[in-house]
Amino acid sequence: MKFSSELASIHAYLCADGYVIRNPESQKHKYYYIGLRNTNEVLLKDFQNKFKVVFGLTPIITKDGRCKIQNKTIFFQLTENFSYYSGEWKIPKLSKEELKCWLRSFFDCESWIQVQKAKSRAIGVESINGKGLRQIKDVLQKEFEIHTSDVKKRKNRSVWYIHICGKDDLLRFKDNIGFLHPKKKARLQEALDSYETYEWTIPEEKEKLIKFINKRGRIRKDTKEIRFFSILKKNLIELKNKLIKYDINAKVYGPWKNNRGRIYYCLTIKQSELIKLKGD
Repeated sequence: MKFSSELASIHAYLCADGYVIRNPESQKHKYYYIGLRNTNEVLLKDFQNKFKVVFGLTPIITKDGRCKIQNKTIFFQLTENFSYYSGEWKIPKLSKEELKCWLRSFFDCESWIQVQKAKSRAIGVESINGKGLRQIKDVLQKEFEIHTSDVKKRKNRSVWYIHICGKDDLLRFKDNIGFLHPKKKARLQEALDSYETYEWTIPEEKEKLIKFINKRGRIRKDTKEIRFFSILKKNLIELKNKLIKYDINAKVYGPWKNNRGRIYYCLTIKQSELIKLKGD
């Protein structure tokens, strides 16, 4: 097949939520079905329209959430060099523009967006096809400079997953690939809008500095420490320098990496050290 942006999108839809099937050889009745299963009407209509552009035929959309067609010639065109089974699909050789379309359709079907303000924002995608996800990871990084977590396996399940997190990578995903799915599109924008500035404004005045510490610090009871986390090391260096003025010892650690591949730093002070700040 000679790919276009429309065919790249169709291919991804079929790999994600679609099927390209024929009758078993032992069965006399012959059929050749191509279809997309999805509950979102926007995606079903997009598949329908692009199918018509590429193949000149219009699949029907059914009430049970399918866009399907039966055609022997198209079946053999689609399956000549590709499989669409969940564990076997692979990304074809495509131009960068076609890759955008392939990735958008795949993520429209298979991804979810997590939004927890000041804690976690991520696009996640999972599949039983670990090799396919590694392809996606490599393409995102090489072609679009979008970094993902490592491909990992779910515990006690034959399912693999990756995450895209961090404002810069989420923004690059939005600008380069994006979503057609209206709810996912809105959810991604919500995630981006939830980010506050990474840079801290650390007060000089003692009383305000105490309030800042109480607000930002996290108490670790087993070590009797107060810990501060930031993706910007300079925030913690500035805080350390402010504390030195009050003869408070602080240590900065990192870079560390969380389970989604995000780099961050940590500053720790002993709770007992705060007496120096709070005392007159």
